[in-house]
Amino acid sequence: MLRNKSFVKRTRKGNIVRTVKEHYLRDDIACGYEKCTNSVCEKARAEAEEQQGTGRAAGGGWINPVAPLSSAPRNSVEWGPHYLVPDTNAFVNQIDIFERPIINNVVVLSTVLDELRGLSIAVYNRVRAIVKDAERRWFVFSNEHHRETFVERQAGESPNDCNDRAIRVAVKWLDAHLRDAQIALVLVTNDEDNLRRAQDDDGIRACRMDRCLGVYKEHPELLDMMGSVDIVDRSSTDPAWSRYADYLSSVQIQAGLKSAVLLQGTLQIAPYNYLEGSIYATFPDGKERRVLVLGRENMNRAIQGDKVVIQVLPKSKWRMAPSAALVDEDEDVVPDISAKPSATDSTSVVPESDAKDGNASKRARTLGGENHQHNAPAADAGVSSKSEDDSEPDFINPASIGDSVSEGEPTGRVVGIVRRNWRSYCAFLDPNFKQRGTRASNAPISVSVLAMDRRIPKIKIRTRQLNVLAGQRFVVAIDSWPKESRYPLGHFVRALGSAGDKGTETEVLLLEHDVPFQPFTQNVRADLPPEGDKWLFDPDRDQLTSGRRRDLRHIDVCSIDPPGCTDIDDALHAFELPNGNFQVGVHIADVTNFVKPGTAMDKEAAYRSTTVYLVDKRIDMLPELLGTNLCSLMSKVDRLAFSCIWEVDPEANVVSATFHKSVIHSKASLTYEEAQNRIDDPSMNDSITNSIRLLNTLAKRLRKRRMEAGALTLSSPEVRFRLENDSQDPVDVEMKALKETNALVEEFMLLANISVAQKIYEHFPDSALLRRHPEPPAQNFDNLQHALKPLDIQLETGSSLALARSLDRAVLPTDPYFNNLLRILTTRCMMQAQYFCSGLYTPEDFRHYGLATPIYTHFTSPIRRYADVMVHRLLHASIDRDAAAYGSELTDKTKMSEQCDVLNHRHRMAQQAGRSSVELYTNLFFKGKTVEEPGYVTQILQNGFSVLIPSYGIEGIVYTTSKDADNVASVMEYEKESHTLVSLDKTSTVALFQRVRVVLQVDDTPVSANVSSMRRKLSLQLVEPQIPGLSVAADQLAALRAAARADSPSKQNEERIVEMVTKHPDQIHSV
Repeated sequence: MLRNKSFVKRTRKGNIVRTVKEHYLRDDIACGYEKCTNSVCEKARAEAEEQQGTGRAAGGGWINPVAPLSSAPRNSVEWGPHYLVPDTNAFVNQIDIFERPIINNVVVLSTVLDELRGLSIAVYNRVRAIVKDAERRWFVFSNEHHRETFVERQAGESPNDCNDRAIRVAVKWLDAHLRDAQIALVLVTNDEDNLRRAQDDDGIRACRMDRCLGVYKEHPELLDMMGSVDIVDRSSTDPAWSRYADYLSSVQIQAGLKSAVLLQGTLQIAPYNYLEGSIYATFPDGKERRVLVLGRENMNRAIQGDKVVIQVLPKSKWRMAPSAALVDEDEDVVPDISAKPSATDSTSVVPESDAKDGNASKRARTLGGENHQHNAPAADAGVSSKSEDDSEPDFINPASIGDSVSEGEPTGRVVGIVRRNWRSYCAFLDPNFKQRGTRASNAPISVSVLAMDRRIPKIKIRTRQLNVLAGQRFVVAIDSWPKESRYPLGHFVRALGSAGDKGTETEVLLLEHDVPFQPFTQNVRADLPPEGDKWLFDPDRDQLTSGRRRDLRHIDVCSIDPPGCTDIDDALHAFELPNGNFQVGVHIADVTNFVKPGTAMDKEAAYRSTTVYLVDKRIDMLPELLGTNLCSLMSKVDRLAFSCIWEVDPEANVVSATFHKSVIHSKASLTYEEAQNRIDDPSMNDSITNSIRLLNTLAKRLRKRRMEAGALTLSSPEVRFRLENDSQDPVDVEMKALKETNALVEEFMLLANISVAQKIYEHFPDSALLRRHPEPPAQNFDNLQHALKPLDIQLETGSSLALARSLDRAVLPTDPYFNNLLRILTTRCMMQAQYFCSGLYTPEDFRHYGLATPIYTHFTSPIRRYADVMVHRLLHASIDRDAAAYGSELTDKTKMSEQCDVLNHRHRMAQQAGRSSVELYTNLFFKGKTVEEPGYVTQILQNGFSVLIPSYGIEGIVYTTSKDADNVASVMEYEKESHTLVSLDKTSTVALFQRVRVVLQVDDTPVSANVSSMRRKLSLQLVEPQIPGLSVAADQLAALRAAARADSPSKQNEERIVEMVTKHPDQIHSV
């Protein structure tokens, strides 16, 4: 039966067009019940059984994909055996509950799926994933195409009402269809109107979500997982709290962005101050600048990662001093930075109501540096065009802002949310929570929970498991943030484990950094070669015979990697040519030979995007069989590669470059140290050693030319742990040392990436996947320049070449570490490098600032980076037009750009996960130890300063105020002109680059406020210089030094560490 569906839509150009689609109605759609006696259903099951290979395997045997609904579903007193039929809102608000394995035998209507696709593609994909799991016994019923359940929209009926009616019609028909089987259909909805119509008008079984979960009495935690949709934070006890400001309408936002009065960007919260956010936005003059968003009111319900629209506040409300460090402080104690002062005292930064309590001093310290030097009040989050005194506009036009920093840093307030970045968060109960009164044992209670990521505000949830959750890590999700609620509302998702447990903490950091770490599914593993680890190179299958792959097994190739490396991406060779030039080859694992476009493995690799390296483990992007075996360019075996081969002259200038699919036979898998020993040992003159020496000579010339072009040599502290064999506990920590052979490999990997970038851009000018590094704005260096003035040093930031040369000149004869420290701090002024699609930028914007090259990409690590996999496909299509056709992802700019966004996100998260892993193991290493070490000041804050410990590569904060006491004034004040902290008696200063001595300890004592993530924190106490009220007292210092001597490792323990590292190098992990 054929029907026409007509609807109107708006095109990208804004035109309104009418679209007519043919809609087929069928009477051969099965109901999904595994024992249905209807002839249509029996025929559908029989046809599926004939093609059992297309069915889905499950633990209890094969389940028919067209009839997965069990004949023995859950039985309840009220409904008997029944299937659940959730409506759209049930999935949107309660998807975490439906993902629990206990919720099975669910009918998903096609009407609901269509609505979900339009409302939330993330929820839609999660529902689809559950449907694919055979053991869950979920079934999609195509009610939109079934002759008996199709409904047409009636005159005057809204689309939502029409969909609700379609859902009720489908439930009623299925219920009648399965009546003889004595299985009931139960509609699950929290929509009161839909619920009433279902029960009263249609006479079908329907219930709210909480009533549905009452059937699962053995799982009381399910009720805690219900999404919170209350619009009022009734548990708020802050009498001063009113509400957040309304957002601008979408029409106002679009007009403001078009006229450049409003700015748009992604909100990033400072890691050291959860009340300080910022966005990078493009101003009307085309330049990208940072705008601060200070305080909860100005953030206006936006959280970390949200894409927001802001207004720029007037210059009197710009920030003139650095912020305070707020990590452990309770947000209920520390006031909003943007809170307006009392009306009775317009110059006070402390609200009058707070001046009477013990928190006034802390509040003053927090706010003191945030506003103008005359302490003008910060802006309210309203959207009026004039401030209260009408002396200045409430916001200013960004076009009036230049590069001058004399007026302070621009600040703004959020007036709209373009896209939310809500996700699940690892959390723990607020340590300051105090239960009021008594409650029944099973009654829910409203509590505050703190996200492990302190950039996220408190979240209010309701739970019946208060005693169970104490001392635990668990996952929560945000449901809503109404303007009447000070904090967002959410719900419990699942428990993780005890706080402080190493396994729990590792899982937490993976979840917090959005790292996919679940085992590879059976569908993914099905794409592996059927031969498994017995796979061998086959000339016919692998296209050597056809001429599409070159045989390079006769060349002396070797790989150079860190010790214990098993996922070997690259190998090299070099030898002299008869004409006096040299042939140099970089051979990269041919991952795309095994990972075909569109397969389950390819989709999983695209989703993971990168291998994540933690201190004690590696989370692979590809299954281990590929990553550490079949793709890995191990020695003494034939392996498939993608080779980049150059002819270079004696000065390392490239004469020609060719690219080939190849097969190689590596002669040696060397570590950096082994390769260095070959270079240094004059008695070794074999072909591999000579090749390495030639590569080293050419690499030095390549590096010299890069430096002359303006490439930057920056630095960052890299930590290396030595782990105990059995427990994987850290027994030593040190800075990671680099050898000459590190630079050798780096130079040729850079050359390969640049050569491939040029090649793929030549053939795919609109869709090449490239990597750019934007030039940093001049104001990023302001604080650094201030600190360098007293040292008579100035950084030239006009170009990367000028910066590189000024860094080379910045040397202090009295401090050999100074230049390295300066490079570390300069690295922090840089912009983030990013993947991008070439068709969306002009060639001038392709430039990689740090490498000083006009074009760049990633080609050399396809085992651990999906970006490289995509580049391999682009390169293959560039050199072999007759190659197997790739998908539209190689030519579709939109798809390429979307994948680049995923790659950039995963890359950032992997970096942060690695740093968090280092922090976790650092705290484990220093537990029970007291260590005194020299360090350098790397950041000035309003209430403290950061110190880097070079011997460990560890950084921490020395607070100039007590984090616990409310009435202790700061012993140092910030001085803007010199960007220093000065003691109250003016006798002592703390400045960037200053050398200090500190005592390191792990602080196990609970903090009265919100101890950051309930995790042990590394505590730094100042020893030198001696500053009254801040530095450790002499008697206390003597006790600490005695403890440090007692905690130092014994000679026997040192020998045990050396023996372990010597005999078990595979147990050494680097980040």
